[in-house]
Amino acid sequence: MNFFDCVTPTGPVWRNAAALLLSVTALSASAQTPTAAPALEALTLRAAETLFLERNRELLAARRALEGAEADVVTAGARPNPNLSISTSSISRTLGGGSPADKRIDTIVGLSQTFERGNKAGLRIDTAQAIANAVRSDGRDVERTQRAVLQGAYFDLLQAQDKLRITRETAALFDKSMDALNLRLKAGDVAAMDVSRMSVDALRALNETRGAQAELEKAQSALAYLIGADQDAARLRAADNWPALDKPETFDGKAADALIDARPDVQAAQARVAAADKARDLARALRTRDITAGAQVERFPGNDPRNSVGFSVSVPLFTRYYFDGEIRRAESDYAAAQENLQRVRALAAAELRKAASDVASSAERVKRLREVLLAAAEKAAQGAEFAYSRGAIGVMDVLDARRQLTATRLEAAAVQADYAKALAAWRAATANAPNP
Repeated sequence: MNFFDCVTPTGPVWRNAAALLLSVTALSASAQTPTAAPALEALTLRAAETLFLERNRELLAARRALEGAEADVVTAGARPNPNLSISTSSISRTLGGGSPADKRIDTIVGLSQTFERGNKAGLRIDTAQAIANAVRSDGRDVERTQRAVLQGAYFDLLQAQDKLRITRETAALFDKSMDALNLRLKAGDVAAMDVSRMSVDALRALNETRGAQAELEKAQSALAYLIGADQDAARLRAADNWPALDKPETFDGKAADALIDARPDVQAAQARVAAADKARDLARALRTRDITAGAQVERFPGNDPRNSVGFSVSVPLFTRYYFDGEIRRAESDYAAAQENLQRVRALAAAELRKAASDVASSAERVKRLREVLLAAAEKAAQGAEFAYSRGAIGVMDVLDARRQLTATRLEAAAVQADYAKALAAWRAATANAPNP
């Protein structure tokens, strides 16, 4: 490489430097470009969960509650502030001569400080921290339950889309049949009664299509609220397929107990037991007397000496009330927290059993519909259409076959949705959601 290859704009060094500069510029531009929002017209469940974590109002409220609980921890650790007092007395008409410092005014400057005993500050901090832990677990539980609601709303939208598609296809089939039937009526091949029967089912198919459209709009609104896209509800379209059949893992014995203990709602209840225990100790600590110590400087010109110093110590006298009410209340709250923990654990165990049963039963229904019922209904409908086109059966037979096929297809969509929501409920029942 010669000197001119290095310094000329066409040399290899310049080309490498230019390439490096372009790559750095591209990286900087990509870092400054905000992440594109998910396409609502083809929304996947993963993209919906991303929006849910960013915009869901219940999650935002849980985060604000946690911020408030953490602020309470700071408040609980605050010690009593000292008190500064200034008082004057012995003010008479004759203040005396001289400077203001020589006026005959008795001035007292005092400073007092309360010293807490019985580890009250530490117990307040422990109580507030336990409550903050409970609120944090509450936030995780809100995310756990709301995620299941989100998945249910997503699959409701997917079912509504399938229902609208099925009813539209059925209505389009009736439109074609009516056109063909009217031509045959003019030719005298069919009776007017057959045309009337077909038209009744064609109008019913149109009504079902309109009802499916209304259900779709309701499903869009429900999902839009959960992901904070209320203004764009009409644009929402679920893009995922139905989940594959999956048999959930069963838990019993120690495995079930460990799973229940890891749930955020159970952990929140355990944290509230700890908070109630600390609050009980704090109530008992109220019987430990706090001490207030003070010091003062008194200045009275004209006296000898004119400045004097004093000290004071004060303690409360428990002669009439010994904080029995606070202690009894704390004991009651502790017992209630323990009972609530047992209640939450029992509900969690029941939720696990119910979720596992729902998944198993809905999976069997999906498999039966896919492998037997839907295939049989489609075969029967195809045979009826073919026979009707050849004049082998009457219009009522083909109408019955169409109704059966449409009902089976709609049932299949409903069963798919039931299975998907049952699977989401199972995952929520066994989930330990991350911190909000």
